[in-house]
Amino acid sequence: MMSEDGYTKEIPFDFPRNPLCIFLSDFRSVFKFDELGLEIARIALPAALALTADPIASLVDTAFIGQIGPVELAAVGVSIALFNQVSRIAIFPLVSITTSFVAEEDACSSEENTNQDYKECIETGINNTKEETQELIPGNISTPDESKNSCSIFSVSESPVKKRNIPSASSALIIGAILGLLQAVFLISSAKPLLSFMGVKHDSPMLGPAQRYLSLRSLGAPAVLLSLATQGVFRGFKDTTTPLYATVIGDVTNIILDPIFIFVFRLGVTGAATAHVISHCTRRTHFHGSFPSLLAGLVSNFTSCRWVRCSWPGNTCECVCQKGLQKSCSYCFTCVAGLHFGARLFTKDDKVLHLISIGLPFVAGTQPINALAFVFDGVNFGASDFGYAAASLVMVAIVSVLCLVLLSATHGFIGLWFGLTIYMSLRAAVGFWRIGTATGPWSFLRR
Repeated sequence: MMSEDGYTKEIPFDFPRNPLCIFLSDFRSVFKFDELGLEIARIALPAALALTADPIASLVDTAFIGQIGPVELAAVGVSIALFNQVSRIAIFPLVSITTSFVAEEDACSSEENTNQDYKECIETGINNTKEETQELIPGNISTPDESKNSCSIFSVSESPVKKRNIPSASSALIIGAILGLLQAVFLISSAKPLLSFMGVKHDSPMLGPAQRYLSLRSLGAPAVLLSLATQGVFRGFKDTTTPLYATVIGDVTNIILDPIFIFVFRLGVTGAATAHVISHCTRRTHFHGSFPSLLAGLVSNFTSCRWVRCSWPGNTCECVCQKGLQKSCSYCFTCVAGLHFGARLFTKDDKVLHLISIGLPFVAGTQPINALAFVFDGVNFGASDFGYAAASLVMVAIVSVLCLVLLSATHGFIGLWFGLTIYMSLRAAVGFWRIGTATGPWSFLRR
């Protein structure tokens, strides 16, 4: 637009009233493999495989336990649910916050190194210019070797290796170990009342195996949280391959030890819990062996950017949301086929199979909702928007608990699934609202 004085006048960007415009614009780009798409795939693919490896190992674990009997299967199911819920209090913020802080400190440290290298390069360039000027004066002849040290900002600096200062990495490991110890003490000392709260009464045949499994598995809580803290550190450095290796090694160990402890040694649920603890200790050992090499190799001559947070101008959030929605649609068909044809691998009880058939549509249908909720959580954590995340999730939890209580009382098992669907839908909605309204760290979308 031309102004009256003949100069071009910039038209301010009119923020769309419909937030869907942010995520649905140029939706066909989700199938493109440009530089941004390849970067997302390079980071997301190993992370997705690592997340897939754990459920597969859990399915195999459940299949072995299901062959013991329905009582043991139900007991272990309750214990796993209780262990996971207590662990989630520490796991989710520990991994997410560690990833965000490490990525931020990594970027700042890299930028400092780059600025220092650039300063040294400029100073060297000035000195070389003086030497080259002196070469034009008769009698001042320099050897060819002396003129080889010309500096260019486009050349790779041969300065000594600089280690980066990432204090949040060591802090995360210490916090993870402490939280793991506290979790182990809490679960072991209060296993019986917690199981009673979950519906396993003192006269239930499930109480004995459930308490044994929960107590033994809780011994591995320090290793679980320590390995997850380390996983957050690696993710902060955009290294999702090492966590994948550690996860696969641990899961393979679990799958190998399960039948040995359960059937060969006839330890039942005790053997399953022991195999699980050993597998997590194996993961921690693999992380411990990889961590020094990672820290020693943290050198770069160029500024690295924090994943998502420093990539706002690249429309990164839009691309990640679209790809997450695309992948979740394929998960729907995988869930339907897997649960429909593979349910009998885990149990032969007709009542359990009937309940699985009831929950199948909910599991499959909520996959797109889950994907969006987790993507929005990830990008908001990447923006260090922890205050909004905490406040919004508390409100979501209050509403969801009320819905769960009401719906389960009126509709039973189906009501529980409706309540869980409402919970994930609200999680996706609050994440979408923050970005769609361009508030907080997303205010740049208005510019």
